[in-house]
Amino acid sequence: MYRLFAAIDLPPDVAAQLQGLCCGVPGARWVQPEQMHLTLRFIGEVDGGVFRDIKEGLAGIKAAPFSLQVKGLGFFPPRKTPRVLWAGISPVEEVNTLRNRIENRLIGMGLEPEGRKYSPHITLARLHDTPPARLGRFLAGNSLLATEPFLVSEFHLYSSELTSKGAFHTIEMSYSFQAG
Repeated sequence: MYRLFAAIDLPPDVAAQLQGLCCGVPGARWVQPEQMHLTLRFIGEVDGGVFRDIKEGLAGIKAAPFSLQVKGLGFFPPRKTPRVLWAGISPVEEVNTLRNRIENRLIGMGLEPEGRKYSPHITLARLHDTPPARLGRFLAGNSLLATEPFLVSEFHLYSSELTSKGAFHTIEMSYSFQAG
């Protein structure tokens, strides 16, 4: 079985800038910079035949390169005990368009639609028993987070292996953008 997702990678300098934020929050398990990405669609576990079909099917996705910027911080779930600390992105329109193309292609291949509303973000940390006041101070102190814009010209199909030390991601296929 393969546990899959589609994502956009961050340039190393952007991931390094985000890693510079990764301290000062009790109960946070920080994501390593090489694991930081912008998930477009979590696919889940599939068998080898479906995995091959997905690899081939995503090759037909058309999109033009676009500029993206990491901007702002927040947490999930809103109005409840925080479990995930995230960085946002701007603008979201091109990401949403790409995500919808991927979603429609996967549904057309017979996969179930993703059940959750899509909210583009980059996970920075998983939180456990983090005091809300400390998280609030962290968010306030980093409220002006904004990276330099960077060009997005491809996305990747990843497999993910869950271990006791966290998830490890492997690029299974890369898809360069082609206007159309």
